[in-house]
Amino acid sequence: MQKLEPPDAHYLNAAIGWLELGLCAEAAAELDAISPAHRQHPDVLEARWSVLAHQSRWDDALATASELLAQSPARSSAWLHHAYSLRRAANGGLQKAWGALLPAATRFPEAPVICFNLACYACQLGQLEEARGWLKRAMKIGGRDQLKLMALGDKDLKPLWPEIQKL
Repeated sequence: MQKLEPPDAHYLNAAIGWLELGLCAEAAAELDAISPAHRQHPDVLEARWSVLAHQSRWDDALATASELLAQSPARSSAWLHHAYSLRRAANGGLQKAWGALLPAATRFPEAPVICFNLACYACQLGQLEEARGWLKRAMKIGGRDQLKLMALGDKDLKPLWPEIQKL
């Protein structure tokens, strides 16, 4: 994919900065200033998805994530954004998110966040043994201590918290 050049690269960087400050309207305005020819650039789509996710506009976020995934299937974040949006979109749900993210575990075997999200989905689907397996794999890849803290802060994994605390 072609690298963004100024001024569009500047608008994207500004949007990312606004997002880091939690100012979605400002970030969206910067993204809207990007030339129409570059609004479908994967980096722009990723930033746009972040704005939409912060605004809980899940159907729009899903459309953006779907475009990102179609353009950039080699980005693990595209798979994560797609599944995350699908879980929350009007015609989505946990089972659909699980099915959408599962192939990414094979494509990105060293990405702990994919395993972690699969653990969350499995746990919420009541598949606790499956969730344990995915969480164990995430911890093996990404480091036990860091993932343990993440798991204890994620309500999706609440049914496993007593076990996780003992790790």
